Amino acid sequence: MTTTTPPQTGRRWGRFALHYVEMIIAMFVGMFALGMLQSAVGLGVSHTGQPELWYLSMAFNMSVGMAAWMRFRGHGWAPTLEMCAVMFAPVVPLFPLLWLGAIDADALMLVSHVAMFPLMLAAMLRRLDEYAGCAH
Repeated sequence: MTTTTPPQTGRRWGRFALHYVEMIIAMFVGMFALGMLQSAVGLGVSHTGQPELWYLSMAFNMSVGMAAWMRFRGHGWAPTLEMCAVMFAPVVPLFPLLWLGAIDADALMLVSHVAMFPLMLAAMLRRLDEYAGCAH
Protein backbone atom coordinates (compact mmCIF):
# COMPACT_ATOMS: atom_id res chain seq x y z
CA MET A 1 0.00 0.00 0.00
CA THR A 2 1.49 3.35 -1.00
CA THR A 3 0.60 6.63 0.54
CA THR A 4 0.53 9.82 -1.45
CA THR A 5 0.42 13.38 -0.28
CA PRO A 6 -2.92 15.03 -1.03
CA PRO A 7 -2.51 17.80 -3.64
CA GLN A 8 -3.65 20.50 -1.20
CA THR A 9 -0.91 19.47 1.26
CA GLY A 10 1.72 19.78 -1.45
CA ARG A 11 0.42 23.20 -2.45
CA ARG A 12 0.37 24.27 1.20
CA TRP A 13 4.05 23.42 1.67
CA GLY A 14 4.85 24.92 -1.72
CA ARG A 15 3.27 28.22 -0.67
CA PHE A 16 5.17 28.03 2.60
CA ALA A 17 8.49 27.43 0.82
CA LEU A 18 7.80 30.23 -1.66
CA HIS A 19 6.99 32.61 1.17
CA TYR A 20 10.24 31.64 2.94
CA VAL A 21 12.23 32.42 -0.21
CA GLU A 22 10.36 35.72 -0.65
CA MET A 23 11.22 36.67 2.93
CA ILE A 24 14.91 35.94 2.35
CA ILE A 25 14.90 38.01 -0.84
CA ALA A 26 13.14 40.91 0.93
CA MET A 27 15.64 40.67 3.79
CA PHE A 28 18.63 40.90 1.44
CA VAL A 29 17.04 43.65 -0.67
CA GLY A 30 16.58 45.72 2.48
CA MET A 31 20.13 44.98 3.64
CA PHE A 32 21.74 45.93 0.32
CA ALA A 33 19.50 48.85 -0.68
CA LEU A 34 19.50 50.59 2.69
CA GLY A 35 23.16 49.72 3.26
CA MET A 36 24.10 51.39 -0.04
CA LEU A 37 21.97 54.41 0.87
CA GLN A 38 23.67 54.66 4.27
CA SER A 39 27.09 54.49 2.63
CA ALA A 40 26.09 57.06 0.01
CA VAL A 41 25.21 59.60 2.72
CA GLY A 42 28.30 58.82 4.79
CA LEU A 43 26.63 56.63 7.42
CA GLY A 44 28.23 53.33 6.41
CA VAL A 45 29.74 51.28 9.22
CA SER A 46 32.64 48.85 9.02
CA HIS A 47 31.87 45.36 10.29
CA THR A 48 35.43 45.06 11.60
CA GLY A 49 35.73 48.58 13.02
CA GLN A 50 32.38 48.75 14.79
CA PRO A 51 30.91 45.23 14.71
CA GLU A 52 28.05 45.90 17.15
CA LEU A 53 26.85 49.01 15.36
CA TRP A 54 27.34 47.30 12.00
CA TYR A 55 25.21 44.35 13.08
CA LEU A 56 22.41 46.47 14.52
CA SER A 57 22.34 48.59 11.37
CA MET A 58 22.30 45.52 9.13
CA ALA A 59 19.53 43.85 11.16
CA PHE A 60 17.49 47.05 11.00
CA ASN A 61 17.94 47.26 7.22
CA MET A 62 16.92 43.62 6.83
CA SER A 63 13.91 44.20 9.06
CA VAL A 64 12.73 47.16 6.99
CA GLY A 65 12.83 45.14 3.78
CA MET A 66 11.11 42.15 5.34
CA ALA A 67 8.49 44.21 7.17
CA ALA A 68 7.61 46.10 4.00
CA TRP A 69 7.14 42.83 2.11
CA MET A 70 5.14 41.22 4.91
CA ARG A 71 2.79 44.16 5.19
CA PHE A 72 2.41 44.17 1.39
CA ARG A 73 1.48 40.48 1.60
CA GLY A 74 -1.19 41.26 4.19
CA HIS A 75 0.46 40.06 7.39
CA GLY A 76 -0.49 41.71 10.65
CA TRP A 77 1.87 43.53 12.95
CA ALA A 78 2.43 40.62 15.37
CA PRO A 79 4.02 38.24 12.83
CA THR A 80 5.83 41.15 11.17
CA LEU A 81 7.42 42.24 14.44
CA GLU A 82 8.25 38.63 15.34
CA MET A 83 10.14 38.28 12.08
CA CYS A 84 11.94 41.56 12.71
CA ALA A 85 12.93 40.30 16.17
CA VAL A 86 14.48 37.26 14.49
CA MET A 87 16.91 39.58 12.71
CA PHE A 88 18.17 40.86 16.06
CA ALA A 89 18.03 37.57 18.00
CA PRO A 90 21.50 36.27 17.06
CA VAL A 91 23.17 39.10 18.98
CA VAL A 92 21.88 37.79 22.29
CA PRO A 93 24.56 35.06 22.49
CA LEU A 94 27.00 36.56 19.98
CA PHE A 95 27.67 40.02 21.41
CA PRO A 96 28.91 38.64 24.75
CA LEU A 97 31.15 36.21 22.85
CA LEU A 98 32.50 39.14 20.83
CA TRP A 99 33.12 41.21 23.95
CA LEU A 100 34.92 38.31 25.63
CA GLY A 101 37.14 37.85 22.60
CA ALA A 102 35.82 34.34 21.90
CA ILE A 103 34.79 35.41 18.37
CA ASP A 104 35.89 38.25 16.13
CA ALA A 105 33.92 40.56 13.84
CA ASP A 106 34.19 38.15 10.89
CA ALA A 107 32.77 35.28 12.95
CA LEU A 108 29.99 37.56 14.17
CA MET A 109 29.06 38.34 10.58
CA LEU A 110 29.18 34.72 9.45
CA VAL A 111 27.39 33.12 12.41
CA SER A 112 24.70 35.79 12.62
CA HIS A 113 23.81 35.46 8.94
CA VAL A 114 23.71 31.67 9.13
CA ALA A 115 21.62 31.75 12.33
CA MET A 116 18.95 33.94 10.77
CA PHE A 117 17.77 31.26 8.35
CA PRO A 118 16.72 28.60 10.88
CA LEU A 119 15.38 31.32 13.19
CA MET A 120 13.20 32.65 10.36
CA LEU A 121 12.04 29.13 9.61
CA ALA A 122 11.13 28.55 13.26
CA ALA A 123 9.14 31.79 13.40
CA MET A 124 7.32 30.83 10.22
CA LEU A 125 6.55 27.30 11.42
CA ARG A 126 5.07 28.83 14.57
CA ARG A 127 2.44 30.45 12.32
CA LEU A 128 2.29 27.73 9.69
CA ASP A 129 -1.24 28.47 8.50
CA GLU A 130 -0.45 32.11 7.97
CA TYR A 131 2.75 31.53 6.03
CA ALA A 132 1.28 28.63 4.03
CA GLY A 133 -1.37 31.02 2.73
CA CYS A 134 -4.24 29.47 4.69
CA ALA A 135 -5.01 32.45 6.92
CA HIS A 136 -4.23 36.16 7.01
